[in-house]
Amino acid sequence: MNPTRPPKNTRTEPLTLKERLAALNNLPAFFKLVWQTSPTFTIINALLRLLRSAMPVALLFVGKLIIDNVVTLSRHHDTNTSHLWQLVGLEFALAILTDGLSRATTLVDALLGDLFSNHTSVKIMEHAAILDLDQFEDSVFYDKLERARQQTIGRTMLLSQVMAQVQDLITMGFLAAGLMAFNPWLIILLLIAIIPAFLGESYFNDQSYALTRGQTPERRELDYIRYLGASDETAKEVKIFDLSGFIIDRFRQLSGKFYLDNKRLSIKRSLWGTFFAMMGSMGYYAAYVVIIIKAVDGSVTIGMLAFLAGSFRQLRSLLEGILSRFTSVSQGAIYLRDFFEFFDIKPKIKPAANPLPFPKVIQQGFVFEDVGFKYANSDRWANRHLSFTLYPGEKLALVGENGAGKTTLVKLLARLYDPTEGRILLDGEDLRDYDLTDLRFNVGIIFQDYLRYQMTFAQNIAVGNISQIDNRPLIEASAKQSLADILAAKLPDAYDQQLGKRFAQGVELSGGEWQKVALARAYMRNAQLLILDEPTSALDARAEYAVFERFAELTKGRSAVLISHRFSTVRMADRILVLEKGELIEIGSHQELILKNGRYAELFNLQAMGYR
Repeated sequence: MNPTRPPKNTRTEPLTLKERLAALNNLPAFFKLVWQTSPTFTIINALLRLLRSAMPVALLFVGKLIIDNVVTLSRHHDTNTSHLWQLVGLEFALAILTDGLSRATTLVDALLGDLFSNHTSVKIMEHAAILDLDQFEDSVFYDKLERARQQTIGRTMLLSQVMAQVQDLITMGFLAAGLMAFNPWLIILLLIAIIPAFLGESYFNDQSYALTRGQTPERRELDYIRYLGASDETAKEVKIFDLSGFIIDRFRQLSGKFYLDNKRLSIKRSLWGTFFAMMGSMGYYAAYVVIIIKAVDGSVTIGMLAFLAGSFRQLRSLLEGILSRFTSVSQGAIYLRDFFEFFDIKPKIKPAANPLPFPKVIQQGFVFEDVGFKYANSDRWANRHLSFTLYPGEKLALVGENGAGKTTLVKLLARLYDPTEGRILLDGEDLRDYDLTDLRFNVGIIFQDYLRYQMTFAQNIAVGNISQIDNRPLIEASAKQSLADILAAKLPDAYDQQLGKRFAQGVELSGGEWQKVALARAYMRNAQLLILDEPTSALDARAEYAVFERFAELTKGRSAVLISHRFSTVRMADRILVLEKGELIEIGSHQELILKNGRYAELFNLQAMGYR
């Protein structure tokens, strides 16, 4: 496991206004993503909102005309009401249109939201696919990945908010024009009443963002604990070790801490929000009084009174919404930074400018020249001063205690890592100069912690060469080579049998059965180098020996690296490389190392004593 330090300098303090405004620079890239998701829906959304922006003003104005017409008819006892009913019909049509536009906008927002979530999820997976293995083993990277994942859901809410801002600003322009023609001071009074609420909302949004960002590592732990407490994969050990109490207590501790932090912030926000809302109401009613006085002295008609009062009320509501939404938009833009920060992470293992094709037949083999590797954020070398040759067609076994650097070494061979120092040559050329995809296709590797895919039996094997997922003869041949074909014959649906208990009709396999399925993946490609990193640990000694004996027979003419703690298997290799604390201390055949009476002989004799 990669030893990493906890992330340092995790920012928890609120961001400044300047930083929030700077975060708006993320919006162009965001809209580019939205446009890429669906140009059609983006255009439709903009047009619908443009039409909606004119509806409030139109309704208020028609309402004014209706009231004035009613007053006129009443004063003059006029019975010709045709114009009045035309106005009522027009208002009814506008109301229906407003409702239709609102529902259409909601529909388009929802559809665009689903598409955007899918589009960004795919982009995250595509970017994750090009990043390096050691980056996935770093806690700081995982925090960024988790925050990026969170942004794939609900980020179109930001689109809705920005579009709503534009829509409301246009509406405000129409309403403000009417109020300013009547009395410009009403607008100033409105602003004075609303701005404190905006500043308060902005402050508490900043506090909320800082709190959420600071909780990211602990929230990942909370999700992990929730998984431990209720999962088919963990249930066995949780029961046998009676861990449920410990897990539940830890969950309560973390979730309780989050609750108290959020509670304190929510109470403050609610109290100050009430105060600022009261200030806004005072401003509204002060302006309302002014309008009423003007109506009483005959300066404006009753219809104009309704229009102005309605305009001011809607202006206040719109302005509150715009200022509050501005804070949310800037806040959303800050969260977008988390999303784009993930895409700023670049792989350290980069394809060569002019890549060499992998040799059709390896001539000289792999040569390690003083190779060392150290994980990021670690002071300890996982491997150091490795100098040896893996010859064409050679079977090389790696031996050493846990943590000796065996798995790291094979990851260097497959170029899952690049050496921190030194270099690895393949037929005299630096491994970095070869085509990366071609290289990894020619290196078949099965790790001890292989995945148990909740897929069919055939699909579980096909992941070894996914391009051949429909090649049933190859899948069945690979299963036969790993002895998994015997298992397939016993299953109700054979190669189409669903494995695992996650989905209906799934069948769970034993550890040894799963390992035979995983081993079949190694035979799915005609790789020139095959690596087995303790994938048979769940098999008994006799079964493991049979698997490796078959493996040696099937890989004649190809290079192979074997990692096993069982020396009955290790001695089958042409040579054995002994690692201690990441460094090579011995290399040679079984007989040579026994005669040398060094570390290998000591380990071999210790294990042999256990069988006596």
